[in-house]
Amino acid sequence: MRRHFSALSDPVKARLLLVVLCLGWGTTWVTMRIALEEIPPFSMRVATLALGAVMLAMFASLRGRSLAVASARTRIHICVASLFNIVAFSVFTPFAQLAAETSRVAIMVYTMPIWATLLALPILGERMTPTRSMALGLCIAGMAILVAPLAGLGIPAGIMLALGAAVSWAAGTVYLKWAKLDGDPVAMTFWQVVFGAIVVAICLLVFEGSLTLQASGRALFGLIYSGIIGSGLCYFLWFSIVRQLPASTSALGILASPVIGVITAMIVLGERPTWFDAIGFALMLSASALVVMRPDGAAPTREVV
Repeated sequence: MRRHFSALSDPVKARLLLVVLCLGWGTTWVTMRIALEEIPPFSMRVATLALGAVMLAMFASLRGRSLAVASARTRIHICVASLFNIVAFSVFTPFAQLAAETSRVAIMVYTMPIWATLLALPILGERMTPTRSMALGLCIAGMAILVAPLAGLGIPAGIMLALGAAVSWAAGTVYLKWAKLDGDPVAMTFWQVVFGAIVVAICLLVFEGSLTLQASGRALFGLIYSGIIGSGLCYFLWFSIVRQLPASTSALGILASPVIGVITAMIVLGERPTWFDAIGFALMLSASALVVMRPDGAAPTREVV
């Protein structure tokens, strides 16, 4: 099988790896939720980020890629970007999953291209186009449909936290684009993950006291899978893919991840999205797809999750 895979052209290999990437990121939403059933949020995130950093370092070593970052300016920007891309995202998403269904959280987080586009207007000097306006309208309509059934219960904390994760991820993406950093993207991602793990570890000491990983085999499997696959292998695959496929193809491809997350949540967690959910999901995914296709202007794509 390995010989057959090697015989394929690079674009075909990249598309096959994109399928693996979507499966990895999509199923990670469910495995994180499984881990959170028994492991506190900050402990879970410190462990997954540590596993992800180890995996990124191993893959970089196997490919002969240096993780060194020589420029002090680049190191500072990496730390700032990590606060958005890793720290805020890593804090918001587990608490969002504890307060809302995993399927809702996964879809809401993948509205990131919308917020990245809006942030790019004042920060990068990009302009609002008909496509972006339409995408924003679709996204707002989708969120309204999702939130409307819950409005009588007050502000849905889980949805707001998921939205916070999407906005922080978008802010980190736009920040990296604004900073115009030179260097290996794998190295920059590795150090973002390492810096993020350190900051989240400090939060752990403040709010949880100590690392708590005592759990059943099922919860530990969820944690290990989320760290090795979601925070390690998938990051590495992503940077391999974007080097070989057009950015729009790559970005559109990862929009399959929340769909896989919803389907997996239905199978494993027994979640049952309503018709309102389905319509809201469809509108928001359509909005994100419209932005990443960007026929009338470039929109930032994913740098790191």
